[in-house]
Amino acid sequence: MAIERIGLERTGAGGQSLPFSPAVRAGDFVFVSGQVAMNDRGEIEPGGIEAQTRRTMDNIVKVLDQAGCTLDDVAKVSVWLDDTRDFWTFNRVYAGYFPDGAPARSTVQASLMVDAKIEIDVVAYKPVSQPGSG
Repeated sequence: MAIERIGLERTGAGGQSLPFSPAVRAGDFVFVSGQVAMNDRGEIEPGGIEAQTRRTMDNIVKVLDQAGCTLDDVAKVSVWLDDTRDFWTFNRVYAGYFPDGAPARSTVQASLMVDAKIEIDVVAYKPVSQPGSG
């Protein structure tokens, strides 16, 4: 089975091409590239960690949708926070996206690119329909 690249070519601020796929499917797994609080204009969402967490999670939902997945299909989440003091506010916003139980998660502190306060990537599991099984 081949790796399927999912999503449109991404551009950042100033229309600069971003050299990665928003997601790839490898068999039954979907790997979503790290998402930041980038809005439709390729700019980082203004505001603090709450606004950036919401935009980042909404971006993840959009990419998952392109792959035929939802947050319910997410098995693992990796989170990078620019400032550890943002952890509790991030956690409160994040929890709202997983009301029926959250996936496995790692959260670390790291210096991030382009004024982002948070970056998140996810791995989803959604079996590919087999011919004759539906």
